[in-house]
Amino acid sequence: MKATKIAVDTNDSLKQIEYTHIQTGSKNICFMFSGTGYTYDKPLLYYATMVMLENQFDVVQIHYSYQKELFEQSFEDITNIIMNDVNPVINNVLANFHYNEKIFLAKSLGTIPVISEIMKKEAFSESKMILLTPLLKLDRIYEKILNSNHVGLLVIGDKDPHYNSEQVEQLAQQTSFNIKVIQGANHSLDNEKYDTLTSISSLTKVMINLKEMIS
Repeated sequence: MKATKIAVDTNDSLKQIEYTHIQTGSKNICFMFSGTGYTYDKPLLYYATMVMLENQFDVVQIHYSYQKELFEQSFEDITNIIMNDVNPVINNVLANFHYNEKIFLAKSLGTIPVISEIMKKEAFSESKMILLTPLLKLDRIYEKILNSNHVGLLVIGDKDPHYNSEQVEQLAQQTSFNIKVIQGANHSLDNEKYDTLTSISSLTKVMINLKEMIS
């Protein structure tokens, strides 16, 4: 296994974006998109990376960060800003390596570019989508998932501010996503009452669901 950190130019000529490419020699790849403060060393993404490597997937972790002012902009502008950062990474990886299967895994903020843009690309129409705590309160996010033909896994806690039981039920009935609701879990999928063992148990269940989805 080899892990390489690489910087590529973004569409903004004054800015570069870094990513970590973990290679196992596989013909399958998982692109990962972190949350605002939920980075790749946090439990969900750390162990999701481990699950991918265990199941013979190379992994690309995209390292973006944004100021809070980003969230004062329109949904379209937020999407465009993030896509301007992540697109060059995806293009650079796929231009230099041939992968048969491509999976996209996103947490929170990272679900915005995946759901808004990547899921509608013809090149990724057969790709599985792993959505961890998607921002369902944003109508466009919810509607795009609802109208998607993708197969995937969607995980959200019932104590997450973005959780809405009616929305989640509709997604379960009308999409090909495997929907998993973690009882008592917040936006980090930790137990809201700081019950350590319950949080670890929930994390284990998510990793089992992830492993089943990619197998």
